[in-house]
Amino acid sequence: MSVSETPASQAATSQATGAVDGAEAVATVAVVVDGYSAGNFYPAAFTALGARVIHAQTTAELIPTMLAPDLTAYEQNLVSTDETELAGLLRAHAPAAVVPGQESAVRAADRLSEALGVKSNGTALSVARRDKYEMIEALRRAGVRCADQFKSDDASLIVKWAEDQGRWPVVVKPLDSAGSDAVFVCQDAAETRTAAESVLAGRTIFGNANTEALVQSYLKGTEYIVDTVSADGHQYVCGVWEYEKTLLPTGRNIYNRDILVAPDADPVPALITYVTEVLAALDVRWGPTHAEVIVTDEGPVLVEIATRLNGNLNPAFQDLCLGHNQAGLSALAYIRPAEFVERYGDGVYRKLQSAYTYNAPTVLDGVVSAVDQETVAAIDALPSTVVTAVKYRPGSRIRPTNDLMTAALRIYLTSPDDTLLDADYERARALKDAVYQVN
Repeated sequence: MSVSETPASQAATSQATGAVDGAEAVATVAVVVDGYSAGNFYPAAFTALGARVIHAQTTAELIPTMLAPDLTAYEQNLVSTDETELAGLLRAHAPAAVVPGQESAVRAADRLSEALGVKSNGTALSVARRDKYEMIEALRRAGVRCADQFKSDDASLIVKWAEDQGRWPVVVKPLDSAGSDAVFVCQDAAETRTAAESVLAGRTIFGNANTEALVQSYLKGTEYIVDTVSADGHQYVCGVWEYEKTLLPTGRNIYNRDILVAPDADPVPALITYVTEVLAALDVRWGPTHAEVIVTDEGPVLVEIATRLNGNLNPAFQDLCLGHNQAGLSALAYIRPAEFVERYGDGVYRKLQSAYTYNAPTVLDGVVSAVDQETVAAIDALPSTVVTAVKYRPGSRIRPTNDLMTAALRIYLTSPDDTLLDADYERARALKDAVYQVN
């Protein structure tokens, strides 16, 4: 176990105490567990509500494959691989909320929040909120429309299940990774075997070995994101986005754009109704969720749902196109639940202006020798651009895009003028390959 003070400590201490009728007032404490990726937006969101923020690190070392937490944004970083010890350390701070900072922290946050007696989705269905097989089986038991599936540690049995179904393609993927990691669309038995063997031989983006592979029926239709935030079961739908993807010859589906959809546009109402059933089946009552749903001929069907922030979150961007952002809404739900329910509970977002999140793919293969700042500046200068996230630095290894993690850039674009937005998107597409110089 270790405890590290951070530059935020002094500021947090000054905010934490103050005279109220002669007594000392102590600020609410929020705990972020493994605050990688979009979890980096939590400290500012909780601090804006007057809360102190502590980071809980459940691994001895930071996970190298993920965007690391900015530990300077926290009052303290508590490090322990022993959850009982970690719960004891956190109990001394009397936190009001314990939230997962990324996908692999979901179960740890469920256990810690339950042990500490704070707002929690609990542990009864925690496995089903993380394990993709158990997730779908929980829907099946609840009578919610879902995919057919099978899991095994034997690639031959994966192939046999697919052949017995007699329907191609099928989807093969890990049980508990994220970001489209090692997800394959397989057209026949040979591709299914190759995919299953690849999954079983590999590790998740969190560094864990895949002990089983999952095979599911292929869901034909358009895929959507449905993001929500809940407070004591009062759900607010904070955004629905249409996925635009490209299927590679390898069977990997790579992201291109997430396109904001108006709340009254088809099929958003049906998606919201369906995701509400999913949340009930998985007993999600608190915090954010990020659902991926395909609208098939039979209706919406879940791909997967995560009880954490959308990995594509950017608060400044969402504030412009939606008037709020998922990190801020989640902090409000945990810290001021009555206010959240009054303002947002059981409601649906408004689309203030059109918006795209562009995960720019690349075919570059080599070591980045330089980032062309003039090209980055040209993308930033487009009227619709809010943020251009450059993912690689000089010296980094860049490979052709095969999943979300290997996209070359993430560009957030929004505008009230659809023609301008489309023109800026096309200009960004034309510029993206000039951002990196590669040896």
